[in-house]
Amino acid sequence: MELKVYHIKTSRQEALIDSFLQRQYMPAMRTAGIAEIGVFKPIGNDTAADRRIYVLTPYASLKQWEKVGKETAAKLLAAGGAYVNAAYKNPAYTRLETVFIKPFEEMTSLASPKLDAPKNERVYELRSYEGASEKIFRNKVQMFNAGGEIKLFSRLGFNAIFYGEVVFGSKMPNLMYMTSFANMSAREAHWKAFGSDAEWKKLSALPEYQNNVSHIDITFLRPTDYSAL
Repeated sequence: MELKVYHIKTSRQEALIDSFLQRQYMPAMRTAGIAEIGVFKPIGNDTAADRRIYVLTPYASLKQWEKVGKETAAKLLAAGGAYVNAAYKNPAYTRLETVFIKPFEEMTSLASPKLDAPKNERVYELRSYEGASEKIFRNKVQMFNAGGEIKLFSRLGFNAIFYGEVVFGSKMPNLMYMTSFANMSAREAHWKAFGSDAEWKKLSALPEYQNNVSHIDITFLRPTDYSAL
């Protein structure tokens, strides 16, 4: 799957990208057979110096990403519009990051959240775990899969959207995963239960899983009104 991160500065840029995603990008991807596209913005985005828009597109493989991405990009360029034709001195965004994520073996495809809460109350938690080396990173991946960390998250109702290894991106080696909650209070309650769970205490105390994460980034997101996730 692909995670795009638009970095923006102004409300004009935000509106431009929202319009492009909702009216051009997502319809084009649906035509290509990819419907469950998630669009998210960080909580507190309006007052941030570096405003962002996250777009999660569930390509099944790098081959599909290359084929569909290339074909869709060509159609969008030909269609034009304010986003595509943004001027050099008035760009649609400051920068654009692209991260490709390979799903873990314990959860091989993206899952839609099972939440009844309104979208403007939901909390989606995106986590990035970096490893100090490729070997140490593999140890953390193993902990999620065979070690049972994903199964623990599932048992405790973390409502995961995905877990995966970053194939290419700006911070490597690293893994990323996204969980979802009805609201921030529910998020806090879930993590409290996780931290006190006997299975987690046993797993995290095992000698083979010590010091296998060198840096963690946590981003709290909310879906846009037009997000499919």
